[in-house]
Amino acid sequence: MPIQPRFKDAPHFRSFWEKGNGKQLIDFSGAEVSFKDFEKFSAYFYHVDKLGDQVVKDLYFVKKFHEASREIEGYIRNGVTEADQAPDSVKKLFAQTQTVPDWLDYNLLKSGAELCMRSNLDSLISLRDYCLMGGYDYSYLNKPLTATEALKKGAVKRLSETLDFWVNATRYNALELHAKGYEFAIKTRLIHSYARLSIKKHYKQWDTENWGEPINSWDMMATYIGFSLVFLHSLQKLGNTFSIEEEQGIFHLWKYVGYLLGIPEQILPDNKKQATEYFYLWTSVQPPSDQDSILLAHSLLDESLENPILKFKFQRKNLRYLHICCTWFLLDDEVCKRLQIPEVSNKNLFPKTKIFINTIYDRLVSRDARIRKGDKDQRKVLEDYLKITKNSNFH
Repeated sequence: MPIQPRFKDAPHFRSFWEKGNGKQLIDFSGAEVSFKDFEKFSAYFYHVDKLGDQVVKDLYFVKKFHEASREIEGYIRNGVTEADQAPDSVKKLFAQTQTVPDWLDYNLLKSGAELCMRSNLDSLISLRDYCLMGGYDYSYLNKPLTATEALKKGAVKRLSETLDFWVNATRYNALELHAKGYEFAIKTRLIHSYARLSIKKHYKQWDTENWGEPINSWDMMATYIGFSLVFLHSLQKLGNTFSIEEEQGIFHLWKYVGYLLGIPEQILPDNKKQATEYFYLWTSVQPPSDQDSILLAHSLLDESLENPILKFKFQRKNLRYLHICCTWFLLDDEVCKRLQIPEVSNKNLFPKTKIFINTIYDRLVSRDARIRKGDKDQRKVLEDYLKITKNSNFH
């Protein structure tokens, strides 16, 4: 099915790339955007991780879910040998993920991880109020969430899962074979395959022609550009600085995570220029927010009120207010209006204060101390989330 850059003349696309965050991304990265490579990428709208799907068919569809999961965990920790009684698909999957690609540079992985940790809570604000919230504006990207009824699970659970994956993928040595980040990548890959096969089987309204395959490779690429390019842009907006090596490190880290997740490496960007050019092409097939987008956005905003991490109601209301301020500050006004983000007073005060504090903090505290503190603070937030989802009815 050939696909066209169908929204390239639409107001939401032009506004984003001519005067909104898209324009800022072009300025930030020196990208030269055009549609000359569109066909090279658009084929991936109908491309999926067939190997992951085959593993799910061979293992999860023939055994009890927890038995299949336990078997996969064993292979993640110990690897797969020829002697194992594993299906061929499982052997192939682990042969791929246990083959370290020639391009992998462990020093760059380390620099990327250090930037994620060093940016402390700004990393979490960026992920939540720019990457995740901004992603909700692309309505086709969110269709798998609607189809798998992820909305009913609620934002606390969704945030907890995203945070668990992100923190565990962005620590020192996290992506070495059999380590925690490696484990999360394999498990996430199989969750995607399981969800995709379930959608294709049970969700008759799926519109492949318009929406692409569920959780297709092109959408996956865009998601990982969220974790790299958009994340960096957000950190910069909040007054953080980063070295060239840290910047390269972020792209390298997510390229490797993408490789482990079965995304074709030829569509995983190496730097901000490539990432912006790839993202430009992808956004041209995405319409703006729809009703589901608004529901997802509001579910994320109200998460602060529902989440019992903070004991008192006034604290939760204040946290929601701060997230709304950051969302307005980080995203285009048009995107916020489409997602029906509430208007609040003095909305620039908190982000501007943050920028001011970051500038001073940068000068006064050593890089190593910031990395250590950031790692500790991020793990604490994750611990709180995991405690809540474990002890409550956020299933």
